[in-house]
Amino acid sequence: MIENEKASLSIKKIMTIAILLIILFGVGVIATNINVNHVKIILSNNYEMQILTTKTKISDILEENHIVVLPEENVMPNIDSELLDNKTITITKAYGEQDVIKLAEANSEVSIEQLLGDYTPTIEKIITEQVEIPFETITKNSSTEVEGANQILTKGKNGLKEITYRAKFKNDIEIDRTILSEKIVKEPINQIVQINKNAVTSRSSAKREVVNPATTSINNLAKKVKGKTPTVKTFNTSAYCSCTKCCGKSGGMTSAGVKASSWYTLASGSVYPIGTIIYIPYFKDKPNEGWFIVQDRGGAISSNKLDVYMGTHSQAIQFGRKNLECYVYM
Repeated sequence: MIENEKASLSIKKIMTIAILLIILFGVGVIATNINVNHVKIILSNNYEMQILTTKTKISDILEENHIVVLPEENVMPNIDSELLDNKTITITKAYGEQDVIKLAEANSEVSIEQLLGDYTPTIEKIITEQVEIPFETITKNSSTEVEGANQILTKGKNGLKEITYRAKFKNDIEIDRTILSEKIVKEPINQIVQINKNAVTSRSSAKREVVNPATTSINNLAKKVKGKTPTVKTFNTSAYCSCTKCCGKSGGMTSAGVKASSWYTLASGSVYPIGTIIYIPYFKDKPNEGWFIVQDRGGAISSNKLDVYMGTHSQAIQFGRKNLECYVYM
């Protein structure tokens, strides 16, 4: 009887040890599957903390360690961003104007204006705008031998699109826009034009005389084409800048091998050679008086589209798309 009791106790001990080992092994497996970050936190008084955390968002890590960021302090990376590869969070005191002046005096290569700009807080706003969607013109050949001028079968109408952005401002100047959502309010109606095969042009319906705007302009580009007669066309016109969102790369180099210039550079389809001068009356009140030169190309730019280079991304976004009359000098 005693031997049976001893055997029973031994079995219980073995089972208990086995269960404990299974539990410990399971905890170990779970621990290895959790990504633990070794993070360094540098406080504004230069005190450094080394902590272990499974969290990756900056605000969550600070909250987990009971660290409160004061209004006069800055956090790098941004408090709403994710932890960077260097696993370091730095909290610094915000610079006042007098501190910036001292920094500028200590470094002659950096101006006070530059430093003040660097330490100005960035403000984010949610903006909703309605933008016109330009209609496209579709041509179709007449199925019969019809005489007379080409006919507009369906008149084109612009559509309307509602775009919501997250905009960033610095010194009340918009420095960046990110599209959050787009909603079509009204679809555009394409203009359909019937091309008559035997269109007869009489003197009364002759092509209207084209006035050369270059004869009255003192712009340098206008002077180059003063003796030429332009072709008047309507282009679906958009805008771009040198940022990666517009070009896929930064730097501002054009297909012509020169730096793009605002109120000067145009991107067009290959049907218009590099160096083609185009006058756009819509921009007649701008610094270039409406005169542009083709210096760039674009994969999505067809023969009836133009892209106007602008100095900032916000200007390009605000311009949107428009159908504009243009005078082409070739």
